[in-house]
Amino acid sequence: MDSHLLSIITFMPAFAALILAIFLRGDDEAAQRNAKWLALFTTTVTFAVSLFILFGFDADDSGFQFVEEADWLLGLKYRLGVDGISILFVMLTTFMMPLVIAASWDVKLRVKEYMIAFLMLETLMLGVFMALDLVLFYLFFEAGLIPMFLIIGIWGGKNRIYASFKFFLYTFLGSVLMLVAMVAMFSEAGTTCIGACEVSLLTHNFPADTMTVWGFTIVGGMQTLLFLAFFASFAVKMPMWPVHTWLPDAHVQAPTAGSVVLAAILLKMGGYGFLRFSLPMFPVGSDVMAPLVLWLSAIAIVYTSLVALVQEDMKKLIAYSSVAHMGFVTMGIFAANQQGIDGAIFQMISHGFISGALFLCVGVIYDRMHTREIDAYGGLVNRMPAYALIFMLFTMANVGLPGTSGFVGEFLTMMGAFQVNTWVAAVAATGVIFSAAYALWLYRRVVMGDLIKESLRSITDMTARERWIFAPLVAMTLLLGVYPALVLDMIGPSVSALVENYETALGSVADAAQTAEASH
Repeated sequence: MDSHLLSIITFMPAFAALILAIFLRGDDEAAQRNAKWLALFTTTVTFAVSLFILFGFDADDSGFQFVEEADWLLGLKYRLGVDGISILFVMLTTFMMPLVIAASWDVKLRVKEYMIAFLMLETLMLGVFMALDLVLFYLFFEAGLIPMFLIIGIWGGKNRIYASFKFFLYTFLGSVLMLVAMVAMFSEAGTTCIGACEVSLLTHNFPADTMTVWGFTIVGGMQTLLFLAFFASFAVKMPMWPVHTWLPDAHVQAPTAGSVVLAAILLKMGGYGFLRFSLPMFPVGSDVMAPLVLWLSAIAIVYTSLVALVQEDMKKLIAYSSVAHMGFVTMGIFAANQQGIDGAIFQMISHGFISGALFLCVGVIYDRMHTREIDAYGGLVNRMPAYALIFMLFTMANVGLPGTSGFVGEFLTMMGAFQVNTWVAAVAATGVIFSAAYALWLYRRVVMGDLIKESLRSITDMTARERWIFAPLVAMTLLLGVYPALVLDMIGPSVSALVENYETALGSVADAAQTAEASH
């Protein structure tokens, strides 16, 4: 069983979705209840099985573990594996999905199809984080768009069709360039396998000289072009400024569970792609483009924080907050040092818990009042003290309060960026101030003050089910805040190997350039 553990975890939700599709008939109350319980049972078992990987993982080994390999079609490989970086995203996915299903308990419209969509989405997200073949990764990466497209388009708000198509077109068009780059890489290197392969794209030396394309001088040559093609896909998925505009629309229109998955897991695919492909496979291209990416990240942090300050919709405010926090992630990744990348990964894991919880907080009061307008609320602490406490915790974590997981990631990414570019770090640091402004402004207007609106006088506090959903998120946010070594020890060796290989590759290219110059 050990040798197929990753496949079992990956395809267990898809198998449950197949059972739902084939055997569950009708849309009466009993059928809806069965669909919910099967989805909850499957996602919980998937999380339980994934714990075997976590406890059996050797944190001192920087390579891939639990590797599975089989021949696939056209000479391609079905190859799965996890290292210190990807295992955390696998655990984040399996951890969040039972909570997402539990948060969907009040869904009434086409419940069977709703649960099938989320179960298929879990399989595809897990596949992204486990795939060790570029074509397999691409298939999982792109197929994940379909369930999310349906979730927004069928169960979303009144502008759901516009938001779903905008989401799909933005992310799909960005990935077309990645597909073109993959074809070029395959023709150049003759393999699509990544990881521990005899002939690997990670060790293949793509031309890294200066070249001219359509009259433009490309420094770093082929590597820079390939980097830009992959960058187009991952930057949209993050999303990075200025290709972030699909995210607020998608969040606002998506159902609460869709927003949680989008913020907690789907956005992390972009950052994971940068770590898995951009830095190790295109070190020269990454180095050439790093100053631009660092400044784009700093601008994103400040600009989207300012935009968040003027929002009147709670979901849209938190969506812009997500873009700002993803700016810290890209800044840390392209600082390309141990602290920066450690911080970026920690920030992604932490943001998964915190942003997911914030969208759930919005969902709690939306289910009661059916509006997300900030002006419709005020004084909720008088009627919902437990909710006020939970919302305060995650607001503070979102700001980056020491003692919560939000502080560790932001601190490490700024520390890594400071070693590379002090001005970028200084600009990004102002984003921390702005985040406090918009987060506390939101909390004050929604929760604090007197309860003066008549419509709120009968509002009830959180149910037992809602409290149980928040309990694991509270625990992880506080645990990682006071004991970040849980994550940092796990990712340390893999990040060290990534940074070392990156610096070695850049050094060998620089030596080759000097040798060529001396020979001339």
